[in-house]
Amino acid sequence: MSDVTAVEQFVRKYKDLKAEIAKVIVGQDEVINQILIAIFSGGHALLIGVPGLAKTLMVNTIAQALGLDFKRIQFTPDLMPSDILGSEILDENRHFQFIKGPIFANIILADEINRTPPKTQAALLEAMQERSVTVAGHHYELSLPYFVLATQNPIEQEGTYPLPEAQLDRFMFAVNLDYPTFKEEVQVVKSTTADTNEKVLPLFTAQEIVDIQHLIRRVPVADNVVEYAVTMVGKTRPNSDAASALIKNYLDWGAGPRASQNLILATKTHAVIHGKFSPDIEDVQAVSGSILRHRIIKNYKAEAEGITDDFIIKSLF
Repeated sequence: MSDVTAVEQFVRKYKDLKAEIAKVIVGQDEVINQILIAIFSGGHALLIGVPGLAKTLMVNTIAQALGLDFKRIQFTPDLMPSDILGSEILDENRHFQFIKGPIFANIILADEINRTPPKTQAALLEAMQERSVTVAGHHYELSLPYFVLATQNPIEQEGTYPLPEAQLDRFMFAVNLDYPTFKEEVQVVKSTTADTNEKVLPLFTAQEIVDIQHLIRRVPVADNVVEYAVTMVGKTRPNSDAASALIKNYLDWGAGPRASQNLILATKTHAVIHGKFSPDIEDVQAVSGSILRHRIIKNYKAEAEGITDDFIIKSLF
C-alpha cells in the first residue's frame, strides 16, 4: 500500500473513531482531537481540568475505541514507585519473581499526577522517554504503542507536588479542559441518568497504531514550515535575539529543542487527519498552544498583570 493510500484510509478510519468516541463523550471535540494527535504522533498528554469533566471516562473510551490495554493509576501522597513499576517477590522455590505493575499497559491514565511526591513521579520518566523500565537492575521493555495520559486539577493546590520541568517537557501536549456548553451539559445529564449503556467498538489494533505512527514520520514537510516551527520555539527564549519585548518582559524561561521536535510531529498528524499530504504553517499554529503552554515559564510580572500563556503564544505568530 502506498503512503497516499494509507493516509486516505487513515482519514476515513479517524472519522469513524471520532463517531465511536462520541457515543459516550459529549462535546470536547477539540480536546479529543488533541489527545488523538498526541497518540498517533507517539506522544504523551497532560489533561488539565477541574473534577467532573469526564477526563477518566474520556481516556477509557479512547482506549476502548483504539483497541488498547488500559490501566488507571490513582496518584496519592503515599504512592510508592513499586506501586507503579511492580516489584520482585520471593516465590515458593525461593527465587525472585517480578510481578508487573500497572505501568505495563498500552495506555496509562496517571490520575492527579501532581498529588504524589517527586520520587514516585520520577518512576514514569524512563517509561515515558525510553518505553522501558528498570527494576532491581533488570531491564523490561514496554509493549508498543505506549502512552501516558495524565490529569491535573488546576484549582486545588493543597497537598500537591508541582511536576518537575524535566517531566513536564516529556508531555507532548498540555490540554486545557473547559466546562461543557449548556446544550452539551443537558445532553450529558440526559444520557448519564437514563438506563442506557453504549458499547464502544475497537476500530484499531496495536500494530495498526504503530504503523500509523511510522506513516506520520514519513510525511514530508517543506523546509519553510520546519524553519517557521523552530523559529517560533526560539522566540520563546527571553535571552534570544529573536525574542520580542513581550517575551523578554514576561517570561523567565522558554521552550527547549524537544518542543520543536514535538511541534513538527504534531503538525504532521494534524495535517494528515485533515486529509493533507504535507503540513503548512496553519497546521503549526493549530497545535502550537498545547505544545508550548507547559514549556514556557512566566515571571511574577506576567502573573501580576494577568498575562495568559495563550496570549504569549499567539504573539509568536
